[in-house]
Amino acid sequence: MNIQEKLSQTISENKILIFMKGTPEFPQCGFSAAVIDVFKDLKVPFETVNVLDDPEVRDGIKTFSNWPTIPQIYIDGKFIGGCDIVREMHSRGELQTLVGAKSA
Repeated sequence: MNIQEKLSQTISENKILIFMKGTPEFPQCGFSAAVIDVFKDLKVPFETVNVLDDPEVRDGIKTFSNWPTIPQIYIDGKFIGGCDIVREMHSRGELQTLVGAKSA
């Protein structure tokens, strides 16, 4: 299985998947930290992939999505975007609807 197939499989197996630098407990960049804060605020389960653990994944996901930066967020197998897009969607209430989060 090549890296593109592995990425496709990983994305399809997770409702919300965040490719990030670091881990939710120890993000390695401010953009990754901001995305984690958004999803923690939504109180929905999500999975992460630390792209710093594997250069093949770090480069491969950029090719897979045709998006040059990390973090990258996938919901229901669909590429949503990066930090700015997710924060904007969250502020407009669109992200809550997309992930089925309950309003506070």
